[in-house]
Amino acid sequence: MQPVDPGMTAKTLIIGYGSPIRGDDAIGPLAAEALMAAPLPREVSVIARHILTAELAAEIATAERVIFLDASVTGEPGEVRVQTLAPDASALSSMAHFLSPRELLAWCQALYGHQPAAWLVTATGQSFTYAHCRLSPLATAAMEVMLAEVQALIGRPAAGISSPASSRNGGW
Repeated sequence: MQPVDPGMTAKTLIIGYGSPIRGDDAIGPLAAEALMAAPLPREVSVIARHILTAELAAEIATAERVIFLDASVTGEPGEVRVQTLAPDASALSSMAHFLSPRELLAWCQALYGHQPAAWLVTATGQSFTYAHCRLSPLATAAMEVMLAEVQALIGRPAAGISSPASSRNGGW
């Protein structure tokens, strides 16, 4: 990973999530942990979680942009995608024990009146069998691409955070 110019960053929150006991599903939190160990600008905060919970809305409300990292079952194994996210207002009916990124954005908007720019960076997994924090070779390679995508997103000037520079593999 190349270091990001700290003068170019907005307040960014990165949230990697997934099950650490389901093989490639662990890519989100493992990518977040790799980012925590890397030199990042002080304006960047990183969280690793098993699931997305309602209390994250308060943290998201303090960010100018948020980047979610997760595994996907859609696509070719090893494929990395970047998707621009918008709040899902239909999700405001219940606050379950776990939420989707779009639901969290909707709660952030409803509770705090703030909608940060948001992206979901996913890597398609190959194996989701029980294997504690052990990624398949394709997911391991995809994690490097995923981290490069995150670095590109956090390195963009604050004036350009409304959408990613491009979507990889066709976008969503």
